[in-house]
Amino acid sequence: MSCEDEAAEMLRRAGHKITPQRVLILRALRHAGGHISASQIAEQVRAAYPVVDVSTVYRTLDVLKRMRLVTATDMGQGDVVFEWAPATPHHHLICSSCGHVAELEHHYFDRLADQLAADFSFAADLHHFAIFGLCRGCQIEADA
Repeated sequence: MSCEDEAAEMLRRAGHKITPQRVLILRALRHAGGHISASQIAEQVRAAYPVVDVSTVYRTLDVLKRMRLVTATDMGQGDVVFEWAPATPHHHLICSSCGHVAELEHHYFDRLADQLAADFSFAADLHHFAIFGLCRGCQIEADA
């Protein structure tokens, strides 16, 4: 079973229709190899299915986000970007000055989740974050 077939089956089991547009959106996400914007997904889908509207892409992305198959993150570039949800959550450190992006492993959030649960009885959704600040190079440059 292909990755698109597997994702389509998950949608079907959750009660969602499997349309040609949704299959193409799934394919674009699964093969993006990282973050991709809704407009980039729409462009790829339109190459095979010219009449698809960007609102169809957004509605499908919303369904996929609620199913935790896709993450959405504001990476500071103006558009929210989407990524097929990896098996292990990851996060990003983004330099507000030079734009450098470093990946941050999820274990940094374990204590935060535990503390929020203990202090507030709150189950935090800590699946995908972008944290903005200054990288080491930009800090050194700012201090000079």
